[in-house]
Amino acid sequence: MPGRDRGEPDAARLHARLIKSGRTAAGSRFLCNRLISLYSRSPATISDALRLFHRLPSPNASSWTSIISALSGNPPSAAALFVSMLRRPSTPTQSSVSALLKILSSTPSNFPLGLQLHSLSLKLSLSSLPFSGSSLIGFYCRQCLPGDALKVFDEISRPDEVCFSAIIVGLAQNHRPANALSLLRDMRAGGLSSTMHSLSGALRAAAETAALEQTRIIHAHTFAAGLDLNPYVGTALVDAYGKAGLSQDALRIFDELSGCGGANLVTWNAALSAHAQHGDALSAKHLFDEMLELGLAPDEYTILALLTAYGNAGLVEETQSLLDAMGDLHAVEPALEHYSCLLGAMVRAGKLEEAERLALTMPIEPDAAVWRTLLSGCMNLRDADIGRTAACRLLELDPEDDSAYVMLANIYSAAGRKEETARLRKAMRERRVKKEGGRSWVEVMGAVHFFAAGDRRHVRTPEIYGKLEELVTEATKLGYDGEGEERVWQHSERLAVAFGLLSGGGAAEGRPLRVVKNLRICGDCHEFFKFLSRVVEKEIVVRDANRYHKFQEGACSCKDFW
Repeated sequence: MPGRDRGEPDAARLHARLIKSGRTAAGSRFLCNRLISLYSRSPATISDALRLFHRLPSPNASSWTSIISALSGNPPSAAALFVSMLRRPSTPTQSSVSALLKILSSTPSNFPLGLQLHSLSLKLSLSSLPFSGSSLIGFYCRQCLPGDALKVFDEISRPDEVCFSAIIVGLAQNHRPANALSLLRDMRAGGLSSTMHSLSGALRAAAETAALEQTRIIHAHTFAAGLDLNPYVGTALVDAYGKAGLSQDALRIFDELSGCGGANLVTWNAALSAHAQHGDALSAKHLFDEMLELGLAPDEYTILALLTAYGNAGLVEETQSLLDAMGDLHAVEPALEHYSCLLGAMVRAGKLEEAERLALTMPIEPDAAVWRTLLSGCMNLRDADIGRTAACRLLELDPEDDSAYVMLANIYSAAGRKEETARLRKAMRERRVKKEGGRSWVEVMGAVHFFAAGDRRHVRTPEIYGKLEELVTEATKLGYDGEGEERVWQHSERLAVAFGLLSGGGAAEGRPLRVVKNLRICGDCHEFFKFLSRVVEKEIVVRDANRYHKFQEGACSCKDFW
């Protein structure tokens, strides 16, 4: 048949052979179940699968599982068949429950049916078994309910590698990195073998928190597990090292994967993103050209990575050219994210009027992120007029966005417009808009330590604040002017850096101190870290919500624009 995999049996021919042999459907139930599975692989032959199933005089559990799986694109029909199964002598098995759970996971509207299926699996004592239990974990994780997935996992009597892989991946996808990494440790302590899914999931968790030491530990384990060249694990390693700020390590792994033929398009995109985060446009362009020479067709993520590299470098012309050509040259239609990169490049280059014009005229309705980027540029360049427009547009889309109030208030304050600053802060109080709290974390000896602004919960709080006061004093001697900014001295990133320096930063001699922050680093802290890099004679790397900052010898890699 045209388009059919040569190694795949032809369902119609096998079916014809079965009919010619004169064997009854009941006597060849195994073959019929196999035929149902084969027919279900193509939407065009689903009706044949259903017709064959309905001709079975007494379908067994495997028959029901096969036909339910065949209706993966039609959840209501699959659920209706499962209900029919409950009315027959056939008792649901782990396989049939898992098949329906997988189908119901596709859309949130199927959630109530999934809860009923969970209830049934509890009554039948199936939820505590590994196969159906792992499907329940996947169901809850895809419904963005990681807490419920953890409860299911804890109730599984003897979780196997599949169960651990399901919960690790699910937690990583639902932004629960600490739980995911902890469960990988439990999995290894229990003597279970790591899988490509458990390792790639754990690496995704490490990437979210830029936990470099955790990434290195998992990387070392991939060799013992024999998965160091697995495409899924290797791609996750490229992504984790890139997000930890080590683009060279990411590229080294990428080269190893490419050398053994294990690099796919996702791997190339991860390598491009590693360059993009640092605004290394030249390296990103070279990698992109190499990709095209090999005949790989870029997708929207490939183009986005290259546009991000251009945008972070402030290359307006290059960003505009690629955006204009991506549809014709690469058959990728520009989306909002692609236009946002051009706006970001304009903002970084100081072309605020052009950026505002783009936001108002782009063919796709700009979202809150677009106006937030423009507002951030206005704060850096102290442009109150465009800043007011951007803030108003941002608040129209999200009236609870604290960043709009805070950044516009900072613009007014820097311009000496005290009345407008006070009026804005009053409006913020009246509308009960709370500023999102800053959180930073630093990894020391493989453990991640979290800090909030003004945090005093750490067991070494007196030492941390003592160290911070000492650092401020030394930075002031070199010209840092933080007088009158005592509140800023307690920002979370400063506490994390002070603790990291106090504890050796978890890094060997010569390695930089690395800190991650959930928000944009403030201007005063940015200035302080430049002086601090001279005080401690050490590179300090801070990854904030916008980009990486490498502070070294009194300067930052972002060139004071972020």
